[in-house]
Amino acid sequence: MREAKGDVNVAAGLVKEAVGKRVRLLVNRGRNKTEDLIGAVESVYPRVFTFRAEDGTLSCFCYADVVSKNVRFFHPPEG
Repeated sequence: MREAKGDVNVAAGLVKEAVGKRVRLLVNRGRNKTEDLIGAVESVYPRVFTFRAEDGTLSCFCYADVVSKNVRFFHPPEG
């Protein structure tokens, strides 16, 4: 997935392209805590998007998290 270069609208467009596709998210939770999630973007809204992990948990992120690189999208591992 391409990087959003400082624009929330560009980040929203990139996230919309990933709806329903299997992706890997690397989430910076702060204080040296990171979370590695594999799943799919479930829904997009004007300010936030939801992500359903393969284990069934639902997470919500804002597009500013993508711009600030607190949430990064990657291709999922094969398998």
